Amino acid sequence: MSSSRFSTRKALAALSIVSAAAILLTGCGSSSGSASSKADASATAIPKVSLSNVTKDAALAARLPESIKSSGTLTIGSDTTFPPAEFMAGADGNTAVGYDVDLAKALGKKLGVKIKFESASFDGILPALGSKYDLGISAFYITKERLQAVNMVSYTEGGSTLLVAKGNPKKLTLKNLCGHKIAVQIGSTQQGDLKGFSKACTDAGKKKISALPLKTNTDAVTRLKAGVVDAVLSGQSMLGYTARLSGGSLQTLKESYSQAPSGIAVAKDDTAFAQLVADTVNSLIKDGTYAKVMKAWGQNSSMIDTAQVNPKTVL
Repeated sequence: MSSSRFSTRKALAALSIVSAAAILLTGCGSSSGSASSKADASATAIPKVSLSNVTKDAALAARLPESIKSSGTLTIGSDTTFPPAEFMAGADGNTAVGYDVDLAKALGKKLGVKIKFESASFDGILPALGSKYDLGISAFYITKERLQAVNMVSYTEGGSTLLVAKGNPKKLTLKNLCGHKIAVQIGSTQQGDLKGFSKACTDAGKKKISALPLKTNTDAVTRLKAGVVDAVLSGQSMLGYTARLSGGSLQTLKESYSQAPSGIAVAKDDTAFAQLVADTVNSLIKDGTYAKVMKAWGQNSSMIDTAQVNPKTVL
């Protein structure tokens, strides 16, 4: 609404990084942390997920890229403003937590390396795979366009919906957004969706949707609470969690669209590393660690049975 990236490749070549940047501006997730997101998170009980039973798998660890073996660290880029996947909380309000963070830690333990979870702008993560980050774990929806630029390992599944004020005073549905003001995160798949929805409105002779693109989902929710927008369009997981924390002042629609997998991102030129990530996630699924983490964060409905490299997607 997830784990780490490889660092040994010579990164996406400068040209491919530039061309990929345009392709990669789509997905779930958010961007650099804000004071309000930290405040909200600190007021929330953070699940304590024990990973003491997760031990190194020597066979899997042997397949790590040499640069990661040498450094002993997996560097992961993540937009840590997207609860419950990843956000800043803890006693200091500045510690990354979430189901993506816990899964990344489990991945690191299984591979026998440390995890360096770095906060990053959502739309800047994928272009930096291989040069700055080993993995991108930030609730990225797997899309056909993204698969042209990076490898993606599926690990959750979900759809998109609207967050609205209690009682849905505007009586919004996913089919009657024409003329309404909707906040959306910059670089998300939902931003592209909103453009398509608006075009359908104008093609039908109705008022366009007034989209308000914002850097983080936290900013979008803040605008909704202030009455600046009529709704927020984002992933079900994140919005459901936000609604739960709102004390009843916000709610999500029961309807959703585009059920699709989310993936851990790996540089395009390293399919071997992508397969290792998939095999490691499947090992965590098999030993029960994956279910333990996901259920602790209330993500039962987002769980998958098998992680795959570059699976089919409707997006």
